[in-house]
Amino acid sequence: MKKQPYNLRTLFFQHVAQTSSSPLAIKVDKAEGVFLYSDGKKILDLVSGVSVSNVGHGNREVIDAVKKQAENYFHLMVYGEIIEAPQVMHAQLLTSILPKSLNSVYYLNSGTEANEAALKLAKRITHRPEMISMTQGYHGGTHGSLSMMGPEYFKTAFRPLLPGVSHIRFNSLEDLKKINENTACVLIEPVQAEAGVIAPENNYLKALRDRCTEVGAMLIFDEVQTGFGRTGEMFAMLKYNVTPDIVTFAKALGGGMPLGAMVTSKENMEAFQTNPILGHITTFGGHPVCCAAALASLKVLLREPWVKDVERKGQKFEDALKNHSLVKEIRRVGLLIAVDLGKEEYASKMIPLLLEEGVMGDYFLFNPTSFRIAPPLCINDEEIDYAINKVILCLDKLK
Repeated sequence: MKKQPYNLRTLFFQHVAQTSSSPLAIKVDKAEGVFLYSDGKKILDLVSGVSVSNVGHGNREVIDAVKKQAENYFHLMVYGEIIEAPQVMHAQLLTSILPKSLNSVYYLNSGTEANEAALKLAKRITHRPEMISMTQGYHGGTHGSLSMMGPEYFKTAFRPLLPGVSHIRFNSLEDLKKINENTACVLIEPVQAEAGVIAPENNYLKALRDRCTEVGAMLIFDEVQTGFGRTGEMFAMLKYNVTPDIVTFAKALGGGMPLGAMVTSKENMEAFQTNPILGHITTFGGHPVCCAAALASLKVLLREPWVKDVERKGQKFEDALKNHSLVKEIRRVGLLIAVDLGKEEYASKMIPLLLEEGVMGDYFLFNPTSFRIAPPLCINDEEIDYAINKVILCLDKLK
């Protein structure tokens, strides 16, 4: 029998699960800085793996940290039993730049796992049955996180979900009255990402913090997308000067490696130690190689001027695109940008048009009239100008 030629694309569609009917199916050979390389073609990345690659692709310090740790040891034991230097050093550095009450880190594998742990901890501490999130909130795909998600379209097929979950409107001061003495927690993105970059208004987060404190509910910030410089501050909680009881991280946390974390006070975290012991557990959370990458990535972000320059770079995108005849609105917090075209058909056409021009864009789960711009934070002015020219070219093709 004649041996069939090796075809990676064919094998991809045969053996790798896809969750949409039209995957991008780009075969990436290399990624460096803000570019992907595919079959000799250079593609500018305006997605960052959905706000993961904040320090850019192929960052040498992150790669070296991964190599060094891999030579020392990989997985050893379930989290919290063995002292592993990458975990300890990263946890110390991370908590040193967070508000003082957020001083204990529980490592997990992803954002949705971090949110699951946070929901459990809130119920364990408060002994209350009800949980609240936002109508357009996104928190992940596992059952608890899915239950807290806003739009029903993504939940119907998987019901029944968690009981005792209700939703309130982001930025609605009136809805804060629904938070009461039965509420264990309120889970919220400080900036709603998948809703199309909706920023808090009228001191909403401070009012939410006050209401949770008043009734004894725990406030949980999901900073999975907003963390590590994306908003122009290291964390959105610092940008808006509001400290939650618990915060969850993932995406850019790992510097490109899979890592999530739930951070709260040491006192709160001790609730997982008794009644029952092992109140939450993970096999691979805080994997030493991932923590080594996270530590290197965080050191880069703290040293380089990128985070301080995020607002200027984001404004550069906004100023160049806001007056285009097809752009109805630009919603932006730092380098998390939604370009709203007012029509779903326009937004859906932009992604393939951009790809034809060598630019990777993305859509928003809950905002079909907009497309996303969220490049690595290391993007420079020349690369921004290149991206802007390509975006305008594609917008002109829609006319």
